[in-house]
Amino acid sequence: MTDLARLHHDVCFGKSGGRIIWQPRIGCWYYDKQFAGEPLPGPYRGMSLPDVYRALDCSYRLYWFNGCFERIEHPAVKSRREKLNYTDERITIETPAGKQEAVHRRSPNNAGTIHLKWEVATEAEMKVAAWREENAGWKWNQEQFDQLVREVGDLGAPTMYLPRMNVQSLYIEKMGSQNGIYAIHDWPDTVEAYFRAVDESHDRLIDVINDSPIGIINFGENVHAGTLPPNLFKKYHLPACQHRCERLHAAGKWVSSHWDGDCKPLLPFARETGLDAIEAITPEPQGDVTLEEVREALGDEMFLIDGIPAVYFDETFPVETLVECTHKVIELFAPKLILGISDEISSTGDIERIRVVGKIVDEYNAAQDTP
Repeated sequence: MTDLARLHHDVCFGKSGGRIIWQPRIGCWYYDKQFAGEPLPGPYRGMSLPDVYRALDCSYRLYWFNGCFERIEHPAVKSRREKLNYTDERITIETPAGKQEAVHRRSPNNAGTIHLKWEVATEAEMKVAAWREENAGWKWNQEQFDQLVREVGDLGAPTMYLPRMNVQSLYIEKMGSQNGIYAIHDWPDTVEAYFRAVDESHDRLIDVINDSPIGIINFGENVHAGTLPPNLFKKYHLPACQHRCERLHAAGKWVSSHWDGDCKPLLPFARETGLDAIEAITPEPQGDVTLEEVREALGDEMFLIDGIPAVYFDETFPVETLVECTHKVIELFAPKLILGISDEISSTGDIERIRVVGKIVDEYNAAQDTP
């Protein structure tokens, strides 16, 4: 392993001798500028995203390794795309269980899409979604893994995130939050059949993960208490999270989950999840919790991933505020800390502030190395 890959691995598995790692996410800053045709600032002009990380001398959270896990649909599933106009596209998915149809609009602001019609809008389409999960498989792509190790493996340890489970899958992938909330109440049996199918599909994926060389696993959930309140969290999310963690820990994997909305009502459950860490909990003034509340919730057992509000990388706040926050996060959470931005530096952020935090981390780590 390279130095950053080794440090990332060692921090997660408690072998770093007290050192931490600085692993900011800067993809929004990079890709939004790229989409807008805006050149990067002078020193970074023409660089790839990994090269920007190298220039900033910090680690990259390598979720690119998700590409090593390939979902295999049942061979009877047929998908076709149809351009409706300059911005809109219809996706039709035919299966032996019925049809799904989605309509996406290209966003004017980034490379994402807007859902004009979600993949699931009716109970019949929900049943098709369950059938697809029941019949989906997963496979490992060794060639992709080897290529990624060569291209970006100097920037961090191989990392991946699982697809979302039950309620979050319903909201973010299938039908939107409002429609998903109605579905849970209006079609409980059908929705829970979909949740079971998702669990079974992800168990098959975990079989592949556990046989793979990737040891750092994230649940890409985007948990937000505003739409996943404690009653739904306890009924659906928590048992599925515990099951996943048990299976992954049995294979020696290190496991985190992404909570990036309002988290205060859910923090009391953090240590029940079975997770090793929670990623992207956003403190005040951007989120709804204080750093002290996060520290109390995670206790001595769990890691924090990230911790610095993204707004502190914009010129709205003086750099002294960023420096003060960085020292506080390190004081409260190190060495169980993968320091990062909760959630990403914005497209209007000052990329040079990445170096400010990096210098603080280097000084902290040097002190750990001193006898």
